[in-house]
Amino acid sequence: MPIPPTMSELIKDLLRRIEVGEFPPASQIPSTQQLADHYDVSVSTIHRAVAALREQGVLVGRPGRGVFVAAESPQR
Repeated sequence: MPIPPTMSELIKDLLRRIEVGEFPPASQIPSTQQLADHYDVSVSTIHRAVAALREQGVLVGRPGRGVFVAAESPQR
């Protein structure tokens, strides 16, 4: 059984998936539950990772619709 990723590893992997086009600009990312199942972490861990990426401008939330990749990539 693989070890669940750390918060840093989780954020890095989500960024990688965005950068390689798995989640292209303006696309909706999978649900919190789907991501929690994929990474074998708690929903609260996914919430914290998504919040960190929202603070960086990588993701944007749309109330009642979900979380989306920002249409324009922030400068890193």
